Amino acid sequence: MAFASATTPLARTFQRTRLRTLHQAAQRFSSSATQKSPTTTFASLPEAFEERVSQALEGMRRAGTFKTERVITTPQRASIKVQNDADKPVLNFCANNYLGLADRAEVIQRADEYLHKWGNGLSSVRFICGTQTIHKELESQISEFYGTAHPRDTILYASCFDANAGVF
Repeated sequence: MAFASATTPLARTFQRTRLRTLHQAAQRFSSSATQKSPTTTFASLPEAFEERVSQALEGMRRAGTFKTERVITTPQRASIKVQNDADKPVLNFCANNYLGLADRAEVIQRADEYLHKWGNGLSSVRFICGTQTIHKELESQISEFYGTAHPRDTILYASCFDANAGVF
């Protein structure tokens, strides 16, 4: 449903709610906020917000907790190279590439085959989008690999981080 004009009661309610929410946000972020009108408050929001963010970032830099983005210029593996320091290798202890499969030719080839067949994933979690047969087949194969002495079900996770969160 589009809210192109404020002629319907629902559109007017939506606009009033949006303005009230923006006004409340402006009051929180702006130390000089006044309650004269939303226009006065909104005009000071960007500057006040930018100042607060700048102060927070400076505090992080002083505390040594500010993290810059590391741009990796090689495939993901245990030893990588990074932008602005490409002449020396860096040991990469932070990747979820525990088994070293991220740049294996066989894995890349199979991923390419499945990408062309199935597309680029479900675009959301299984709970929302559902589960594709390919995922159920792989889960079944993993369960079979562990045998029937201790039957278990298998659940695939997108990363080791997600698996840890799902278990713990």
